[in-house]
Amino acid sequence: MKRRSFVKTGILTAIGTLLISPFINNKQSSYAITKTKHTPLPERWDNNRITLSWIGHSTVLINFFGVWILTDPVLYERIGIYLLGTNWGPSRFTYPALSIDEIPQPDIMLLSHAHMDHMDYKTLKDFANKYPGKIDLITSFFTKDVIEDLPWKSIKELDWGNEHLLNGVIIKALEVKHFGWRFPWEKDRSQGFMKTGRSYNAYLLEKNGKKILFGGDTAKTDKLNFLMDKNIDVAIMPIGAYRPWKWSHCNPEEALIMADKLNAKYFIPIHTNTFQQGKEPRKEPLNWLNKSAINYKVQLGLNEIGQTFTV
Repeated sequence: MKRRSFVKTGILTAIGTLLISPFINNKQSSYAITKTKHTPLPERWDNNRITLSWIGHSTVLINFFGVWILTDPVLYERIGIYLLGTNWGPSRFTYPALSIDEIPQPDIMLLSHAHMDHMDYKTLKDFANKYPGKIDLITSFFTKDVIEDLPWKSIKELDWGNEHLLNGVIIKALEVKHFGWRFPWEKDRSQGFMKTGRSYNAYLLEKNGKKILFGGDTAKTDKLNFLMDKNIDVAIMPIGAYRPWKWSHCNPEEALIMADKLNAKYFIPIHTNTFQQGKEPRKEPLNWLNKSAINYKVQLGLNEIGQTFTV
């Protein structure tokens, strides 16, 4: 089944579930959500260093020399259509390592694209309302309409190759190999709608001569190879949902190859062990990553949700 048809079917299923939910016992999940083994302690992080923790899926909390950055925040049990104050869609099987109340106020939020597992309206709404007028938000081209009604300090779309300076951090949007529509009937750049389609970003962050690559969501691509001489300190790369979605998601080996080509020093995995999005077994991506990492120059900074890594 093609990705567009698969997601469209899932959306229709969610709508159908919503319509009949008053008449059925609508259980949240058929299995228990597991807790993480590790709990980050951001209140102890040093503002003079780079420290980060994998919160779950593609959500990473970063202290970049005193600037708090949060990527693709998704912190509730379900992702999907936001309706009647809640999400209707797939349930996570691993709790986030921190809740909204445990995460320090972000200075900057980075959204890679408008997919519901990366741009979760419920999570973003609660952050914006908790810190009204205090969070600068960066998102990809033609996507701010999803969340521009919320009380951000600022919201800016960054197109491929564009840069923006916030709190002393240079943020550059990068092209990857993915797709951008939030709903199957929308236009996106992977379909050739370069001026009117939703886009999808990776980001390069730079401060004090140090560089972090947030890969967002991507298949194996050479589009990032121009960064080979940029001395990437940390590469945060997606490693899950590759089976059967190989054209839009890289597997762990491919993610390691890309990070190694960029001469990155450390590798941080994301986009796995949170939601069942591909057909690969739940533990396969991280097991594969751990087995293959020894064959590359890039070093694993962490390999479990909740762990903390400091440069």
